[in-house]
Amino acid sequence: MKVQRLLGITMILLSQRRVNAQVLADKFEVSVRTIYRDLETINTAGIPIVSYTGNDGGYEIMEQFRIDRQIVTFDDLQSILVALKGVQASLDDQEMDSLLTKIKALVARSEQTQMEEAGETLIFDTNLWHGGGIKDKSILASLRQASKNRSVVSFLYTNTDGAGEQREVEPIGLAWKGYAWYLYGYCRLRDDYRTFRLSRLSGLRVHLEHFNNRGIRMEELDARWGNQETGPAVHLLLRFRPRLRVRVEEAFGLDNIEMEEDGSLLVRASYPDNHWMYGMILGYGPDVHVLEPAYVADRIKSLGEQIASNYQEAARAGIN
Repeated sequence: MKVQRLLGITMILLSQRRVNAQVLADKFEVSVRTIYRDLETINTAGIPIVSYTGNDGGYEIMEQFRIDRQIVTFDDLQSILVALKGVQASLDDQEMDSLLTKIKALVARSEQTQMEEAGETLIFDTNLWHGGGIKDKSILASLRQASKNRSVVSFLYTNTDGAGEQREVEPIGLAWKGYAWYLYGYCRLRDDYRTFRLSRLSGLRVHLEHFNNRGIRMEELDARWGNQETGPAVHLLLRFRPRLRVRVEEAFGLDNIEMEEDGSLLVRASYPDNHWMYGMILGYGPDVHVLEPAYVADRIKSLGEQIASNYQEAARAGIN
């Protein structure tokens, strides 16, 4: 356990600028005194650790120190390569190609032969099987570079209702969420931070104008948006036909599903009360019945009648 803790502390110190002893003690569930002894052991082993006092005090490894390749195992390198290949497939970025080449260079020739003979056992790919992603991959590279350079960008953005609006944005960075790429940035039109789905973005322009850092990081925005809804939440009670069991389990999770005697599935779920929620329910067609709340059931019924009327009008007009 001590060896694992020493390695864990070393990895944390290598990946972070400065760490407080109490933070390390809490993470590894030991006393601060034990952490002090561990830090001394690491320092004695030849990894130079520097301590700082004051409000911003803590411990860090000397900036000039670099980790040796031997501490990264063959399996570690395989995992890194899998992740990089998956991201490279979407980014089409020369910097990513260069990074992939550098990581491969850390793999010994014998290990490379071993990897080729074994083949892939894990594939991570951000591209969708049936399209629906970004048609022009250069948009990703351009936005990534604009985020690094703090260059203002502008583009036409289309919302879920199909309305287009010109936006001027101070880009912070890109995020892959679920099955789509998003731009995080400060929207000058809305005078606030926003996310923009890249598949709805067109006419991208990167301007010569540079913006000043507003003092907020992507991680902070991600945490903020991850803990709030995009509309008032509605608590749904849905009944699905038995034939949708696998699809429903994948979408809602077993903890939210109750099986009825006839095989039907009762699902309790909460979503923002917006256009997306109604589209999601309609996507299950006649195999779902909204039990609660009543106003959502009425809205789904109304939307279904509107859909049916489209085909009735087409039939009267003689359109197949």
